Amino acid sequence: MPPAGHIHVAVVGAGSWGTTVAALAAGNAPTVLWARRESLARQIDETHINGDYLPQFGLPVTLRATNDMERAVASADVVVMAVPSHGFREVATQVAQHIRPWVPVVSLTKGLEADTSKRMSEVTAEEMPGHPVAVLTGPNLAQEVLAGQPAASVVAIADTVIAAELQRIFSRQTLRIYTNPDVVGCEVGGVVKNVIAIAAGMTEGMGFGSNTRATLITRGLSEMARLGVALGAQANTFAGMAGMGDLIATCSSRQSRNNMVGIQLGQGRSIADIIASTNQVAEGVRSSPSVLALARRYGVEMPITEQIVAVCHHGVTPADALAAVMQRSRKSEMP
Repeated sequence: MPPAGHIHVAVVGAGSWGTTVAALAAGNAPTVLWARRESLARQIDETHINGDYLPQFGLPVTLRATNDMERAVASADVVVMAVPSHGFREVATQVAQHIRPWVPVVSLTKGLEADTSKRMSEVTAEEMPGHPVAVLTGPNLAQEVLAGQPAASVVAIADTVIAAELQRIFSRQTLRIYTNPDVVGCEVGGVVKNVIAIAAGMTEGMGFGSNTRATLITRGLSEMARLGVALGAQANTFAGMAGMGDLIATCSSRQSRNNMVGIQLGQGRSIADIIASTNQVAEGVRSSPSVLALARRYGVEMPITEQIVAVCHHGVTPADALAAVMQRSRKSEMP
């Protein structure tokens, strides 16, 4: 990578988190944000506001925006992918046409590809072979990060030199970035926490309190760790920012899209109505069948995930799903 101070960053995807990460990077390096729609790119570039996703926040005047992919990534030294999992491969093929050789790619996407159950680092490796792939993840609700509330995140990549430079690019005084070589574990944490957050939201929507949420978070962490270790992750990753940290934030905040989907399901709304009423993606809804398919492929028990798939995709009621989890056979807490 070029020396510090000479790095140019491209962020591909102008949703709430992509915009937030672009704003972070713009404080430390020249940064361009790619938006699919020309009107949104022009608004961000000219008014320094993303009116679709973060209208209450001003963005750095140094942050540029474009809907021209070549202009965004052709001179970038780091490319950040901030698009939902269902469109990730398509956009990655566009990026691959313009990215320079060996430029690191950072994924922000916390989901699995529906047809293949592949993680985004795997999709990136297929569409952009030869590029080092990192993951930026953690308990990072976009509005709180942009507001400057103290928080932390983790950048995962095995290459320590790239990790240190990415750590510098995304850090600010109010956001502490850790490094971790465990890409698989950090990705699995980011995926599974969205599914568990739907379950936590469902119980809140049904009127249950802190004991129920704590039970779901704890047992959800067990599911996350079991799947991650089966895929080759390090168990202690799940005690960190990408595991427990992100899980607590996503299960506890109404800023979390997945948690809000769960709350509305618990209140009796249908999943079709909920999805139709928002312009943002709840990755847990899309990814839950892929997570379950992956778990079954590796022989991993994930009862909470199984019931979220049943509610979101097979018409099972939240009450019946909760009963199915609670009435499972008695077990030891220890594996």
